[in-house]
Amino acid sequence: MSSYLFRIARWAFRRRRLVLAVWVIVVVAMIAVAGASGGKTNDSFTIPGTESQRVTDLLKVKLPALSGAQTTVVFAVPSGTKVTDPGPKAGIEQAVTNLEKVPGVVQSADPFQGGPISQNGQVALGNLQWSQQPPDIKDSALDDVKAAVAPARAAGVQVEYNGSVYPGWRVVPSELPELVGLVIAFFILLITFGSLVAAGLPIMTAIIGVITTVMAVTALAAVMTIASTSTTVAIMLGLSCGIDYGLFIIHRHRDGLLRGMPPEEAVGVAAGTAGSSVVFAACTVMIALCGLAVVGIPFLTIMGVAAAGAVFLAMLISLTLIPAMLGFAGDKLKNFSRFPFGKEHSQRIAHQTVQEPETAAGWRWARFVVHHRIPVLLAGVALLLLLASPALKIQTGLPGASSNPKSDTSRKAYDITTANFGPGFNGALLVVADGVSSQQQVSQIAAGLAKQPGVAVSTPAALNGSTAVIKVVPTTGPSDPATATLVHHLRDNRAAIAAGSGANVLIGGVTASNIDVSSKLNSALPIFLIVVVGLAFILLTFAFRTIWVPIKSIIGFLLSVAAALGAQVALFQWGWGEKIFNITKSETISFLPIIMIAIIFGLSSDYEIFVVSRIKEDFTKNGNAVEAVRRGAGTASRVVTAAALIMFSIFVAFIVSPTPTIKAIGFSFAAGVFLDAFVVRLTLVPAVMALAKSGFWYHPQWYSKYVPDPDIEGEKLQEQLAHGGVEVTPTRGDGTAPRE
Repeated sequence: MSSYLFRIARWAFRRRRLVLAVWVIVVVAMIAVAGASGGKTNDSFTIPGTESQRVTDLLKVKLPALSGAQTTVVFAVPSGTKVTDPGPKAGIEQAVTNLEKVPGVVQSADPFQGGPISQNGQVALGNLQWSQQPPDIKDSALDDVKAAVAPARAAGVQVEYNGSVYPGWRVVPSELPELVGLVIAFFILLITFGSLVAAGLPIMTAIIGVITTVMAVTALAAVMTIASTSTTVAIMLGLSCGIDYGLFIIHRHRDGLLRGMPPEEAVGVAAGTAGSSVVFAACTVMIALCGLAVVGIPFLTIMGVAAAGAVFLAMLISLTLIPAMLGFAGDKLKNFSRFPFGKEHSQRIAHQTVQEPETAAGWRWARFVVHHRIPVLLAGVALLLLLASPALKIQTGLPGASSNPKSDTSRKAYDITTANFGPGFNGALLVVADGVSSQQQVSQIAAGLAKQPGVAVSTPAALNGSTAVIKVVPTTGPSDPATATLVHHLRDNRAAIAAGSGANVLIGGVTASNIDVSSKLNSALPIFLIVVVGLAFILLTFAFRTIWVPIKSIIGFLLSVAAALGAQVALFQWGWGEKIFNITKSETISFLPIIMIAIIFGLSSDYEIFVVSRIKEDFTKNGNAVEAVRRGAGTASRVVTAAALIMFSIFVAFIVSPTPTIKAIGFSFAAGVFLDAFVVRLTLVPAVMALAKSGFWYHPQWYSKYVPDPDIEGEKLQEQLAHGGVEVTPTRGDGTAPRE
């Protein structure tokens, strides 16, 4: 494979104007297509095979008025007054009348006509039933809701909103995390290369890949449902992988230039060696992301495919556009820019890396790890297990209003409702009785539901023909484990609750839907782990031709992802990070573990491949396993450190997001990358390989006979170059080929 990548890079180097033009055309075309499509992401998703989804589908057919979104309107008055006082009551009633006229609202419940009013008389709950699902409700309609309650506010009534849709529910993604991440990445690259040109190239090409990906996702959103989180994850991975892949190739290319290679040969060798690692690393990431399809939840499948597409483009750009841009740069990459960190320092470090690598900090660390491999191994594993221990107490769910910032209207509505009615009023269950013949049967089923432990209120809400809807309010909040227990209890005892009526009782609603999502994700996690790890095991075994590399890689990944997940549980679920991150403690996002496994496994395999390929390259040349670990890990440490810090910076920048979900995702990814790169790949991996020595590279003879060697370390390419088997066209100092 290294020879093919050598030829591709050399071709792109020679045809750099054509390659650049093609990529520019691709980007412009995708922007035009996305703009013409009018596609927009939304957060409406289905959960095939779950009872809550069957409830939604049934209501769309039998009671379409109740199948749309709902908004809870909380009316609260100050202490010393009541909502039934003439002034507040008149304002609330006028607000309810106005809300009935909002486009899309099919029902506006008046709290004074049987609606909930708190015992102290200070809070009343109204409810809006929409004809559409949340993503289909226009912002103009929600603006009308805010205008409609003006009479109540004028009467001194505090109005807050909650539910599946409400004014301000849409979170507009901020570009700040990406910008912060890019700025930090640029400075890391500037320190690494000491060159503005070398630092700017991977960022520029990564941005091209991200723009292409986002435009493609936008265009597809016009014909299919794509969650906004898909774009966020695709941007995260597109930027981080794009910069990292570019970094690996450019770093190897400049090493070649500093060793005296012509630019065309240097870029070819860089693609044939570091490029081979990029291909296998990207394939591992894409396998992990596409593996999300085994979960069976469409929005996760699309998220995985979108992110995999971003990684594929990052790989393609690193193998074609970057060699082309290096052709334009020519010998300029050997120059060092004057910047605040000092030209002399950067130049000294760069030449030291090539000419006296054993004096570099990375080599000193590798020597320390190899020399003290047993205590280092024990200490590293103990640290990761300690960090992972909180994960044993993980509680998954889909965070709702209770985890939003205290300034958010949904959080205010949640707190007011909890204090005056009980937490269960924030997450009522919808019980559908299909096959009833009379209102009396509906009342009988409602009475049976009210007798169940954990039920606060059970009220018939609607009857249409043979289908009835009963609203059940739990005694516990929507995120409380006791509510999930109640849902399972009601489903297990549905026959007794129906009491011989012959009706089919189904439990649904937003709360039940969230519980079903968590349950489905938890049950799919082991299958997903087996599929992804199994495929990656095959790929890594093929790449390195020994089973010990994938086994070590998988064990290291499990340690690092468990440690990152444990840290997330402690800080976000237990609330240790409430003041640090300005959050409210809440359950772990139900899809976070499975996404972490997909992404962190892919990225950990990146670092594994880049470190181990350098070790194998040295071992193949010199045959001394322990020395190969010292030299290979030492050589890889500088570039892997830079790559990991870039990944870490991009992920950690998302912690500034006001959305708790994005905060948790950003922290978890950042912690996983940091621990995997520095604790596992640059510490535990060299320690284990130094202990195993040459036995680490053992593989049966039949394996060499029947399985082709992908030459990930570029050994065959180097032999061909040494014996003139690969033609290299002489180039001038500016990187251009001389005219015939």
